[in-house]
Amino acid sequence: MTKLGKQRGSDYEREICTFLSDALGQSVRRCLGQARDGGGDIDVPPFLLECKRRRSIAVYEWMDQAVKSAEDAGRIPVVICRGDRKESLVIFRLTDAIKLMQNEM
Repeated sequence: MTKLGKQRGSDYEREICTFLSDALGQSVRRCLGQARDGGGDIDVPPFLLECKRRRSIAVYEWMDQAVKSAEDAGRIPVVICRGDRKESLVIFRLTDAIKLMQNEM
């Protein structure tokens, strides 16, 4: 990955942290060292978020990465992504969505 690509990814992670901090009323921070340690980008229990900002979207590849990180941490894998000039999306597995719906209803 290029230096510009890494910077763009870090900027997007900070953007998501700011958004979540404001929305949840609590401090949300990036997991520093995640590239070296193989963990997710942002830990918001029970979720472990993997943030991606790219021109093209590779959802299944990103979800595979999120699943691997989340399983090690005992969290629900989530991918947050945004294409250029698009809004952010939250992606998680249908089986996890059903579990969340059953607990909420």
